Amino acid sequence: MERPNKDKLLNRLNRIEGQVRGVARMVEEDRYCIDVLTQLQAVRAALARVETEMLKDHLGHCIEGAIVAGDKNQQRQKAAELIQLLERTR
Repeated sequence: MERPNKDKLLNRLNRIEGQVRGVARMVEEDRYCIDVLTQLQAVRAALARVETEMLKDHLGHCIEGAIVAGDKNQQRQKAAELIQLLERTR
């Protein structure tokens, strides 16, 4: 799927990759636990922002496309995919 915000998402993911390397370095250096945990929370928050953007893309493109097309089977499939995704996060 083509997405207009692809560069923005990749940029965020590259920053997250750098954050994770930084956390690994902190662990290697035996940094204070709270400092490491704080950075881990920052990584999780950054990933959540990327996930939110991807979810918006899916809703705005894939699901909306199925609704506009009027294809009931495609609508059910897209809804089922989203439900399965959300169930895995429990």
